[in-house]
Amino acid sequence: MSAIYIFAVVVLILLVIGGLYVGVSNDAVNFLNSAYGSKAAPKKVILTIASVGILIGALTSSGMMEVARSGVYYPEYFTFHEVMILFLGVMFANVILLDVFNSLGLPTSTTVALVFGLLGSAIAVALFKEPILGPDGNPVTLINSGKALAMIAGILLSVVVAFVTGTILMFISRLIFTFRYHKQLRRWGALWCGVAFTIIVYFALIKGLKSSGMAVDLVAYIHDHTALCIFVVFAASSLLMFLLQLCKVNILKITILAGTFSLALAFAGNDLVNFIGVPLAGLDSWKIAQATGNPDMLMGALNNPVKADTLFLVCSGLIMIFTLWTSKKTENVSDTELSLSSTQDDGAEKFGSSAFSRAIVRVAVGCSRWFEDHTPKRMRAAIAHRFEAPSAAELGTDFGQYDLIRAAVNLTAGSMLIIIGTSLQLPLSTTYVTFMVAMGSSLADKAWGRESAVYRITGVITVVAGWFVTGLAAFVLSIVITLLLHWGGMVAIIVLSLVCVYMILPKKKKATEQTETVKVNLSDNENEVLGNIVVEVCQTMQTTTNIYAQTIEATLREDRKALRTLVRQSNDLFYAARERKYAMLPTLHKFHEENYIDTGHYYVQVVDYISEMCKALVHITRPCFEHIDNNHRGMSEEQVEDLTTINNSVSELYTRINDMLQANDFASIDLVLAMRDELFELIAQAIKNQLRRIQNNSTSTKASMLYLTILNETKTMVLQSRNLLKSQKYFVEAQRTESK
Repeated sequence: MSAIYIFAVVVLILLVIGGLYVGVSNDAVNFLNSAYGSKAAPKKVILTIASVGILIGALTSSGMMEVARSGVYYPEYFTFHEVMILFLGVMFANVILLDVFNSLGLPTSTTVALVFGLLGSAIAVALFKEPILGPDGNPVTLINSGKALAMIAGILLSVVVAFVTGTILMFISRLIFTFRYHKQLRRWGALWCGVAFTIIVYFALIKGLKSSGMAVDLVAYIHDHTALCIFVVFAASSLLMFLLQLCKVNILKITILAGTFSLALAFAGNDLVNFIGVPLAGLDSWKIAQATGNPDMLMGALNNPVKADTLFLVCSGLIMIFTLWTSKKTENVSDTELSLSSTQDDGAEKFGSSAFSRAIVRVAVGCSRWFEDHTPKRMRAAIAHRFEAPSAAELGTDFGQYDLIRAAVNLTAGSMLIIIGTSLQLPLSTTYVTFMVAMGSSLADKAWGRESAVYRITGVITVVAGWFVTGLAAFVLSIVITLLLHWGGMVAIIVLSLVCVYMILPKKKKATEQTETVKVNLSDNENEVLGNIVVEVCQTMQTTTNIYAQTIEATLREDRKALRTLVRQSNDLFYAARERKYAMLPTLHKFHEENYIDTGHYYVQVVDYISEMCKALVHITRPCFEHIDNNHRGMSEEQVEDLTTINNSVSELYTRINDMLQANDFASIDLVLAMRDELFELIAQAIKNQLRRIQNNSTSTKASMLYLTILNETKTMVLQSRNLLKSQKYFVEAQRTESK
């Protein structure tokens, strides 16, 4: 057997780690987000429960391995050499594709990526095969295209059904319990949680353990006595919930954690094949071919039933758990769903507006008005009362993106739909169902109000479109990579392996100071919020000082590379300032009532001046980069001299401002005012000098425009900085007065 096949098997086994890493990073949103979004438990508790579910699910996943071996193509018509190329093409494409989606923060389906990847690679391999004639003399079919068509049908069905179901169940649940659900929960909570717990347990048994050889008898018994089993579980769980309520235990949290465990178990039990099925099929193929030493033997043996090695499953489960605890991309993907389902005043929206989303909102508003016009006033008032949102004070500091009722509905509805889909043998995707249920419940819970609906709809459309793009991209990318492997051999395998390693390895991302402070400023403690605002202003000013000075110096040196970096940094600073403006209202809600007016007034001014200062900085860095990037003529000696003088003056002024901000000592604020006036005189004189040069035609047009832009925006930036310093002084003084 050629060494290339041994190397290919080794690469496939190593790609298991990459596949598990990118797969878990993407699919973790399915079972983590409801617990995360509702803050049902500390993060470590949630991850521990999910980890146990993953480990148990991994041990029960053996029966699903046939999907990768013979689910999309007919292996009896492919040789060992061909299936190895096919398997490598699928794994390389999957790792690359899923890592791209994870980096973009878009949840997608690993099942779709696997099926369409297998389909594309099989077609690419089939292109080089001679037609195989059947007994009737006609060419035989090598590809099982029906699998792909079934997957597309499953996508369309699951998207619509899950969204509608989540909307209806959430609407009914909110009518029953309202947002102030504690009183109603004492009355109906045991029965309601009993129903949810029954669905979740049944889901775990049917969907999570169905493929386990250990659970065959159990699943068969449940299938034969379905009604009895459901009744027994419902009665037992309702009684248990009632007793827990008597012991002052929050049964909603118990239900949510049970749902998290159930979904994690089902995820590992059913989706593990998406990550390790192909490498294991490659390993089995190598063992089969090694016995004969013939790489051209047909691989019909892959149609035989397979049971994965338990040790391999345990190791895979441990890798999945390690990824769950350590991968930052898991949080990136989770943030997308949570941002689309959070309350309206939760800060900046992650997605923008689009014409399609605006049209949908207009139609929805029209339907809402029609409903109001044709509904009795008393009924409208009753429904509005049930959906009356609590105030920030009622929610408290422990409130997440949404409450425990919605989290329980998300898990219960998702589990129920997947049970129904499994029983009807419909190819529903766990990712699609859980995501769209969460979006439907958000809509019914009025998280999508007129302030946020267009952005949320755009986000959902983006994610749904990404699901369809996954199938097409996996199909095309698998074809391309498989063709490269066919033509490139060992060289192509090595190059693609290095590409995958580079994509998977964590990148050192230099976080800007401003980004860190924006996150810190989300503290729930008022003293911490006020203190962090002071720190944030200091860091923003220091960052602005550095970027401005470096921009002027890089422009005079015509350093294009440095200017590109500075443009990115100034953009980050500006977007952080914009995000801070969106987060202003949630921050103000954290101020005590007696502090709200005075301290809040100055905080609003501080936020506005920071935003304007950062905008002026962007209007300096971008034109400077574009000027040098377009290879325009640099500054003249006179312009260089003037800009150097102004840069030194700005640096001196900003140093004084930064010292005052960091020390919280504003005794020299009049000195800053005098320095600002001197700087403005320098800028005015520089503009006059430039006008003389323009009159004498001693400078180029592009350089003149850039020069004047720098001067005018510098004046604006300094003016806003001075205003910021003044407002910060009043803010600190108001804070000190109120703390006494």
